[in-house]
Amino acid sequence: MRKFYYLLGLTFGLTSINVAAQKTGDATVNVRLYPIQTIVVNGSQKNVNLDYRTSDDYKKGVALDEADHLTVYSTGAFAVNVQSKDAQLSSVNTSITEKINAADIKLTPTAGTTNPLSGSKLSTVTLSTTPTELISSNIGGVDKTFNVKYSAAGADSYLNKYFNVENPTTYTTVVTYTIVAK
Repeated sequence: MRKFYYLLGLTFGLTSINVAAQKTGDATVNVRLYPIQTIVVNGSQKNVNLDYRTSDDYKKGVALDEADHLTVYSTGAFAVNVQSKDAQLSSVNTSITEKINAADIKLTPTAGTTNPLSGSKLSTVTLSTTPTELISSNIGGVDKTFNVKYSAAGADSYLNKYFNVENPTTYTTVVTYTIVAK
């Protein structure tokens, strides 16, 4: 009988331990962060016109500052690359065969006016068909703005590139900005 009570006590003891172990459970919670980057070119600045109107413009070159030209959203470190679709700008008028080298055009970024991102590395670059780093940051930000100054050659580089079949003679290419996570 003693053995019976011993086994009965042992059974109840083990059962209560098992019951206590079933009162808790674990779950693993993962916060999974994915890189999100967006870049927007200011809608009112989608066409950048570098106008040569005076002899001084041809001699010294022209520049156009586009305030808050780019708006960036990034969840972490990022780089903005820029590239030209074409190695040479060409006229939309097919009778004009002259070209302007994309490398004649320089882009210079500066901190934006409405929501700048301090501490960014800003580099002046010449246009190329190869993506070239224009902006780099070790931190992300929400709707951070950057100004971009577009400059084109002086030294009378574009003499004899005006043709009377259109006024003004316009040479064009598409400039693409790309944001990537670092």
